Order: sequence, then C-alpha cells, then structure tokens
Amino acid sequence: MKLPALLLSPVLALAACGPLLLAACGLLVLAACGPLVQIGGNAKPPASLLTLAATAVPRAYAGPARLGDTLGVEVPTVPATLQTLRIPVTTTATEVTYLTGASWAEQPNRQFQRLLADTLAANGQAVVDPRQSAIAPARTLAGSLRDFGLDMRSPAAPLVRVRYDAQLSGSTKASGNGGASVGDSVALRRFDTSEPADAATPTAVAAALNRAANRLAADVAAWAATGGKAAQ
Repeated sequence: MKLPALLLSPVLALAACGPLLLAACGLLVLAACGPLVQIGGNAKPPASLLTLAATAVPRAYAGPARLGDTLGVEVPTVPATLQTLRIPVTTTATEVTYLTGASWAEQPNRQFQRLLADTLAANGQAVVDPRQSAIAPARTLAGSLRDFGLDMRSPAAPLVRVRYDAQLSGSTKASGNGGASVGDSVALRRFDTSEPADAATPTAVAAALNRAANRLAADVAAWAATGGKAAQ
C-alpha cells in the first residue's frame, strides 16, 4: 500500500538533508522533554558543613594490650529521620521537619561512632577498629542512636536531644578471680541527655549537639569501664 505523498514528503525531506539534520532534530525533541537526569538538584550548596569532634584526647599507646581487654565500637543504627545529612527538628509529638541550611559533612551516626571511640580510648579502653584490623575484639559496643536533633516544641527555649541505647557484649571478668574471664554477657543501658541551643541556627545547634554528644560519650565510657554494670 502506498502512503499519501503529503505524509511521505516531510520524511523524504529530512532524509535528503542527511543524518546530521536528523540527529539535530532528535536533540531538539529531547530538549523539549526537559532534563531526563538531574544531578545535585536545584538547591544551593550549604555555606559550610557541620562536624562532631571529641573533646577527650585519646591516650597514646604505651605498649601492647591484652586481647581480652580490646573493645570494638560499632556504628550505631538510626531511625529513618536520621538517615540523612540534615538535622531533624521536632515541632510536635508527631511532626518532624529539618533545619534550614544545616548539613553534616557525614551522617551523624558515623561521626558519633568516632567521637565515642575517641572518648573510650581517652578513658583507658583498648579500642580497636574491626574494619581495619584482623583482630576480633573481646568486647563490642553497639547500639542505636535514637535521637540526635533539635527540639522546638518550646520555641522560646530550643534545645537538642541525644539518646543512645547501648549494648555491651563479650567476655566479662571477675575482679576476685585474677581478672580471668567468667563467660560472655550482654549489658544494656539507655543514655539520654539534652543541651540548650543558643539559637535555632545550624552553627548553634551543631555546637549544642557536640557538647551533648561528648557528655553522653563520657557517661558511656564510665559505664563500659565497669563492664556494663548497673549504676548503683
């Protein structure tokens, strides 16, 4: 069946102009459809990135440590609201937004893990990183970072909240048994702290979170030093 000349003429005209014109027409069609893949979005990059830092200085290694004294610190798990570089803001009991202009340099749970490891090392713990060592630590500190953000339910008094549900597992020692291992155990404890924020700005909130994280890490280190015993 022959196609009408009116339908054939545009196709024949393009073919006669050569492949370059056909390619150009294809590009025009794609451009009219808009960008198919957009990298980075339209948001402006933040003026600076926020970090956490331990205020406790890890001790210099004075010699070999016994394998039974080693401790590994896992990256805490986090809820969906913290699986981001942004800082969550609690506005009501059932609503969370994010702080405008605030962006961490790295996810907060990874930064908190390093801060916690440095604090534990400063407290005399033989902290090893299982990701960089073939040594399996005798004990492992794992947990969940449940809160790490700004609480604005009282707008006149903004504060940050940090909550870490810790799990210390591994071999325990008996002080009256020459320090010998007496078996495996798991100790659980929740750590909560809060800190006033000078203002609801990225810099002020990050500084308050850093203070709160260091104070909580010191409490965890003191607890870990007892082998995870319950506070008296």
